Order: sequence, then structure tokens, then C-alpha cells
Amino acid sequence: MASRTFDFSDTSEEKVAEPKGYAGKEAYSFETYEQDSDISDENHPILIIEDKAKTLVHHVSGRFYRFDQKMSFEYGRSSDQLYAAINGIDTRFVKLLFWLADNHTDVRLSGHIVGENYCVYKIRAVDAAGLRRLTSEDGFLQNVIQRLLASKPPKEEKSSSDSIEEKPVAEKIRMSDVTGMENFLKVASSVLPENIAVWAKRNLMMARSQSISPDERRHAMRALSMMLNIHWQDAYFPAVDPMAARKVLDENLYGMDKVKQRIIETIIQINRTHTLPAYGLLLCGPAGVGKSQIAYAVAKILKLPWTALDMSTINDAEALTGSPRVYSNAKPGKIMEAFSEAQSSNLVFIINELDKADAGKSGMSPADSLLTLLDNLGFTDNYVECTIPTNGVYPIATANDKSKISDPLMTRFAVIDIDDYTPDEKQKIFERFSLPKVLKRLKISPEECIISDSGAKKIVEIYKDQPGVRDLEQAAEHLAAHALYLIETTHVSTVKYDADDVEKVLIDE
Repeated sequence: MASRTFDFSDTSEEKVAEPKGYAGKEAYSFETYEQDSDISDENHPILIIEDKAKTLVHHVSGRFYRFDQKMSFEYGRSSDQLYAAINGIDTRFVKLLFWLADNHTDVRLSGHIVGENYCVYKIRAVDAAGLRRLTSEDGFLQNVIQRLLASKPPKEEKSSSDSIEEKPVAEKIRMSDVTGMENFLKVASSVLPENIAVWAKRNLMMARSQSISPDERRHAMRALSMMLNIHWQDAYFPAVDPMAARKVLDENLYGMDKVKQRIIETIIQINRTHTLPAYGLLLCGPAGVGKSQIAYAVAKILKLPWTALDMSTINDAEALTGSPRVYSNAKPGKIMEAFSEAQSSNLVFIINELDKADAGKSGMSPADSLLTLLDNLGFTDNYVECTIPTNGVYPIATANDKSKISDPLMTRFAVIDIDDYTPDEKQKIFERFSLPKVLKRLKISPEECIISDSGAKKIVEIYKDQPGVRDLEQAAEHLAAHALYLIETTHVSTVKYDADDVEKVLIDE
């Protein structure tokens, strides 16, 4: 519902003096409207400017002018300034426009005439002449606009659409200076969860304080930069077409019908509830059977960024949960770094080799530190010192031996057991996936390197005692490299391998 900003001043009495330097400028009351579109166009404008005289063109340069809670857009030549009334502003962008006006920022608007209004869908920071885009200032402005577009109207919870169209991705611009972060909090603090907004303002004060040590200021800056560069989203997940999901699985995985069925069941559950399942996935099976590929496929289906953590390299819980800032060499943990790397609060968190976490000197497995993350009740990093929401995190773990995983961790996962491939399956995987992948990587056409049916069977036989299909891909690369050598040195156009040739190259050489 639109809300109007009224001016209750008595115009019959003495007029309130305008700020110095603004004599003669005009400002008007405006309405605000709510929309939750994650794009801006003529149907979903950032703001609406009145233009009955049709004087505004597709691109127009100028400045926003603000007096108290009124605004206008100032444009035209310095000798003939014009002031256009702003009829409406998307509630998410009010603070941003106020900030642009207060800082006298020169902008170029892009929009379309709709009736008697000019609907603005793009704002760029430009030089005073309105001709050249300012790289640094505009980079910050576009980052803020994309974050605001991805957010919901302030102080209002509205259900999202079931659309599965991919959202526009903001430029990879990281805020790292105090001024940029302060400006971001002024104009876009509404995109942050309430507790993180409070935390951010406190850490900004620490970063500016001269009464604390340089190490404390540096830690506050680092933590603040990490948190503000994460896109904090709600945990609503749009519906996914199960048929499209199955197509992605079939393109990336051969066989595994039971595994694919479980994943499709999970997708249908998400479609019904629009939330992630209460439990993550634990993929158990021999090395090389495609456990990680399954996790990547799920991330692709859900259109989520993913980040991977190798538990075999972790022997201390502090590596996961971070170290307190009281130490000069303190740093955030790998879980917090995963959020920072993904730049999103909604992500697929891939935990590789969960069964290989080394207990170290403490006698406790560092993997148990994952419990708070897996419970979806929020996670607190010792370095950041702020609870972050985790209900948008979908954990997918891999393991070779689930008996080495603690009972508390096992209760947080839905387990999917993956068997090794049969010889026939391995041959088909070699012919349909491994060999084409290697030939494409080495830029060799299928006509230049041909492996016969007997040759493929021989490769499978040679590696029959090895689990998974990694050795098959290595064999394909060995044969492809050998073929490339013959093509370049003997100038043949095609190299064909049968069983005897395969044995000669892979065993006898």
C-alpha cells in the first residue's frame, strides 16, 4: 500500500528558511510504493518522476535535491535549471536517493515515458558534465542497487513468486574501505538481518576508533568487510522443475537411478515447502564413484553458489570456528570464509572426506564443530562474534566409511549409499563421459583418436581392481596424449586403439 509523505507546515505563516545555497529550488512531497521484483524496468521502476511536458529523454543527467522529507530531480543547463517532481519511490530505495541528494552526487537516469510519468529503471554515477561514468563511485552505486533489488520491502514480509528465472548477479565488488562500508550502512542497512545491522554499526565504530589498538581496528575492518559483502537472503526457495532437474542429473551422472530418485524426491519436497530439508545429504561410497559430482549437480539444480571444505586437512576445531580477536594473528574459520567466498547466505556447503577428520591432540574430532551449522539454528564464528542465519545452507557431505563418523553427526544427515560401478557401467562411462571429456580438454576431435569396443573393455579390465572411474579418465588422457604425439610426429590423421594397442601403451610402455 502506498504511503504519502505530507508537509503540515502552515504556508500562510512565515516560510521555513531553506538551507544556505538552495534558495529558489523546489522540492515536492512524494509517495512510496512496495514491490519485491528483483529486476528494474519500466514496469518495476526504482522511482517515478512527473513529466507532463515530455521534457525528459531516455537518458537524462542531473542531481537529486532534498529538503527535509521532500525531493525533486534537478536537470538542465546551469543557466536554466529545471526541477521535476518525484511522484513515487520504491520503499527500498528511499534512503539511497536521500543519500545521493545529501552528497550532491551527479547521476544519469535511464527510463521510459509512461503516460505523464518518467519511469526510472537505472541510475549511474557520472561526472559533472553527465558524460563519463565514474568507475569507483558507480561501482559502489550498482552494488548497492543490486543488493536492494534482491531484498524485500523494509518492515514487511511478503511471499515470493514461484518463478525460477535466475536473478541478475551484482558485479563482484567488495567493500573494504571504511567510507564505503559506512555509506553502505547508511543507504542499504535494510538488506541486513537486524542483529547483523546492529553488529555492523558497532564494528564500524571500532574500525574508526582511535582508542583501541591497531590490531583491534584491523580485525574489526576485516570482519565488517566479510559480513557486508555477503548477500543476506531469506530462506525462501522457488520451485524447480523436476524434469529439468532430472535432465541435469542425467547429463552429469551415469546410472545411479536410486541416487537420482532420492534427489528428485528432495527437489519435490523443496517445491512443496519452499524451504530446504531439515537434514543434509551424506553420500557414502568408494573413491571415484562421483560423490562430488552429485553435490555439484544439486547446486546447479538449486541455482545456488557452492563452496567445498576438505575435512582431511582439518585437525583442529579452531580452523573451522575461527580464533578470538584477542590475538594479533586471529582469523575467521573456514566456515565463515565459505560464506565470504560464496558471497551469499544461501549456498550448498560441500563437506568432503567427512570420515577423515583427524582428532589431533585434543582427542575430539573437529568435524563435531559442524553440529551448530547443521542444526540450522545459526552459527557463530569466534572471530566475527555474530550469529549468522544458516537456514539457507544445504550441507552435502561425502565419505568413504560412514562407521568413522560420530553418531551426533550421522543424525544430521540423510544417508545415500553409492555402490561401485559394474564393468559394463565403467565401459559406458569411459565411452560417454571420460574419453569425450579428455578429448575436448586436449582439443582433439573424436575422429583423430578412436578407441574400439575391445580397447575400451581392455581398459576396464586393466583397472578392474580400482574403485570408481578416476583411473579410466587417467587412461583416456594417456591414450589421447599418445595419439596426439603420433599425429604431430608421423602426420597421420587418425589413431585407432584396439585391445592390443591399449595394453602396449598402458602396460608395456
